[in-house]
Amino acid sequence: MKNPNIIFILADDMGYGDVSCMNPEGKIPTKSIDKIASQGMAFTNAHATSAICSPSRYSVLTGRYCWRRMPAGIVGVYGEPLLKPGRMTVAGLLKKAGYSTTCFGKWHLGMGWAKTGKKDGRLQKIDFTKPVDSGPLAYGFDEYFGVDVPNWPPFCFIEGDRTVGIPAGEAPFGISNEEISVKGPCVEGWKLEGILPGIIDKACGYIRKNAGSGKPFFVYLPLTSPHTPLAVNERWKGKSGLNLYADFVMETDAMVGRIMDALDETGSADETLLIFASDNGCAHYIGADYLESMGHFPSHIFRGYKSDAWDGGHRIPLVARWPGKIEPKSVCENPVSLSDFFATAADITGTAYPESAAEDSVSFLPILLSGAGRVRNEIISHSIYGKFSICIDGWKLILCPGSGGFGNHDVTDEEAAIRGYPKYQLYDLDSDPGEKINLYLQNADKASELKSVLDDIISRGRSTPGAPQPNDLRKIDADADIPPRNYSYDDWKGDTG
Repeated sequence: MKNPNIIFILADDMGYGDVSCMNPEGKIPTKSIDKIASQGMAFTNAHATSAICSPSRYSVLTGRYCWRRMPAGIVGVYGEPLLKPGRMTVAGLLKKAGYSTTCFGKWHLGMGWAKTGKKDGRLQKIDFTKPVDSGPLAYGFDEYFGVDVPNWPPFCFIEGDRTVGIPAGEAPFGISNEEISVKGPCVEGWKLEGILPGIIDKACGYIRKNAGSGKPFFVYLPLTSPHTPLAVNERWKGKSGLNLYADFVMETDAMVGRIMDALDETGSADETLLIFASDNGCAHYIGADYLESMGHFPSHIFRGYKSDAWDGGHRIPLVARWPGKIEPKSVCENPVSLSDFFATAADITGTAYPESAAEDSVSFLPILLSGAGRVRNEIISHSIYGKFSICIDGWKLILCPGSGGFGNHDVTDEEAAIRGYPKYQLYDLDSDPGEKINLYLQNADKASELKSVLDDIISRGRSTPGAPQPNDLRKIDADADIPPRNYSYDDWKGDTG
């Protein structure tokens, strides 16, 4: 079988309920994403490994749970690289299989900025005349074009290992969801509205240049949308009839359509595996309350939002198209994880990898090719504050008394005891997909069973068969990374170093 081109599009903060083929009662039309599903497969039980940005990206690229490396939080402004030197990525794997590899979009795994001088408040000064040493080019990608984080400095594009222009003056934007969240250096003339179409322009150009070259290509396309800033271009403002976020979802969907058009125009659609997913759930602060009042539920029937251990934080839309291989209009209801992309790519190309790589990745190629049943037993996810959840056969255990995220992260174990909350949460998702009825006190044996599985997966350093591997937790940089809140659970024995 000839190796297909592989394009993996990763939306940023798009909820399960924001995609109309996943949520037919939703109020936002997503024609392009729906088209992928109608021509291929929709996954209704797909999950991010984390309810927040950096850890999800880590898992997509490495096939490994990020909490083995970073116990909580995200890589902060100019934060140290999350990927460890020598860690195999799916880009490196596919390069080994003869692919051209490229990344267009949001990196958010640490760039390895050249830092100078003493720390000024939270941040050191950055020398933008020097290249970064730990960006995509250091981890298997031949080319890169994008931004580190769209709402943080530096406000400029990055191409290869250098900024496009030298960010100097401070960004002339306000601190808000519509604009930016951190002030910092900006190149002259920078337009937030130009980020998304600029990335898509480069991706479409790459497809047109490389289609028919005789060499398969891998495009990792981590979009900057519909994450804040809600930098909606003029032709999309008001299109949804709801709010700016909903408009941005529609613009994002149109950008997916542009990628599909480029494949059609070059005659390469039939030889390309196209995957669309989101990195985590929708963020509540984009006007979720208003959307719900208008009858649109970004998390669909699921509880919680981005950052949370509840399903709304990590259950994601995922669709895939591979003409001639995936049955059109097929549906997979069995669990898959973003970490499974690595093993799937290896399976497709017949490429071996060492036991020290992709420790938490299971190939879902059998599902793609034949609609085969379950390929993994458990779904493990992690909240922004480092709270674990594990789900097996519809039973879900959450190792904290609240959301584990922005929802009610102020509920500590001590406060839960005072208020009479159970220490943990246990839900039967088959009968209670909205996680409304906590059965922890009534089903202590089931909770203990799930926790034992999680403990074993943590201690072995892997969730797949093979030799045990070390967890390599690093310390949180309080001056750069978003600091966690009580990231460890009772029996988490990992030492950071």
